[in-house]
Amino acid sequence: MSSALPRPLGRLIDELARLPGIGPKTASRLAFFLLRAPERQALALADALRGLSESLVTCGRCCNVAETDPCALCSDEGRDASILCVVEEPLDVLALEKTHEYRGLYHVLHGAISPVEGIGPADLRIDELLSRLARESVAELILATNPTLEGDATAMYIERALRVLPAQPRLTRLARGLPMGGDIEYADELTLARAVRGRSGME
Repeated sequence: MSSALPRPLGRLIDELARLPGIGPKTASRLAFFLLRAPERQALALADALRGLSESLVTCGRCCNVAETDPCALCSDEGRDASILCVVEEPLDVLALEKTHEYRGLYHVLHGAISPVEGIGPADLRIDELLSRLARESVAELILATNPTLEGDATAMYIERALRVLPAQPRLTRLARGLPMGGDIEYADELTLARAVRGRSGME
């Protein structure tokens, strides 16, 4: 960082630049915005960041981030505990909850298998998933990993790992196909092929 910058400002820019999707220029703009902002706004941001490490825990059942253990979703007796949806990240839980279509429970892996990035099965919450399936009565396991090479590799690994369980749940995957409002001519071949294979009756 340039010596023309005061050290506290330079440190803030460096830390902001570490965030995904934020380069040095954006980090500088954000830092100078906070410098000009009312003090209460900067302090509120600092307090929120401190709360991430001080107030959040990992749910011992689903491995999602939460304020309590077990989390609010796992504690909700109105949810169907016989259906378990496996997702890569906590943000995936939020996305599925916004649909208001799913009323089962979740298990968060905190990533996907990616040899290129040095992420293997041991780096994910797969062992916790297998232990959970051995303890709980799950009728259906939805493998809702992302439709990527890493997501598919993770789903295939979990599918193979489940074979050692005495009682295996029914395995399903989220449907894949064309997005709403999309044009067929712009869809890639793999998406189109999956859309054809996953076609359903007219409602």
